Amino acid sequence: MASLSSSSSLGPVFSSQLWKYHVFLSFRGEDTRKTFVDHLYTALVQQGIFTYKDDETLPQGESIGPSLVTAIEESQIAIIIFSKNYADSSWCLDELVHIMKCKDTRDQIVMPIFYDVDPSEVRKQKGKYGEAFAKHELEKNTKVESWRKALVDASNLSGWEPKHIANGHESKCIETVVYTISHRLRLISTSSVDDNLVGVEARMQDLISKLQIGFGGKRMIGIWGVGGGGGIE
Repeated sequence: MASLSSSSSLGPVFSSQLWKYHVFLSFRGEDTRKTFVDHLYTALVQQGIFTYKDDETLPQGESIGPSLVTAIEESQIAIIIFSKNYADSSWCLDELVHIMKCKDTRDQIVMPIFYDVDPSEVRKQKGKYGEAFAKHELEKNTKVESWRKALVDASNLSGWEPKHIANGHESKCIETVVYTISHRLRLISTSSVDDNLVGVEARMQDLISKLQIGFGGKRMIGIWGVGGGGGIE
């Protein structure tokens, strides 16, 4: 991973902001929705990390634009998956601009993943990114400069590079991303669960999810057990 040591050693999150989601995923659907993003989303959810992915979380009947803007603002961490065709989409670029704004104004954490694209292509708008911007400029889009700045700023952040994702290493990359985020959020780990206690780990993950750890507020837990077994009678 690019700057993996710096990514995984980042300290825990400290913020008075109350969040609805732990993670917001920004991605180009036609590139990664059914592959890398789907696997990453599943791994995050299984770890008890509340994750916003538009086709999984967006309520039916809502206008996607305002809903996405709100979801970005309510997310503690934004993961941007830069793929070959990310810059083709003005929607993705608008999303990116708002993410970078939230980084500056709401202390949102932003982590880029460079999927099958070199960070320099994103930073300098070369290759596929250069082709995309040539089209945007031909259309005389007034947002081009803000899009370029957002790409430069985001690509300069510590993240993960393609050489660690290609050649069959997607699962290892996803594992590292999930570990890094879990560390930042200080989520409870179930790694100490006895392997002989069949079914306990899955139930603990379900409990972690319901507790919404890291979201602030107060919650009450009632424990019921057999008398004499340590439970509440």
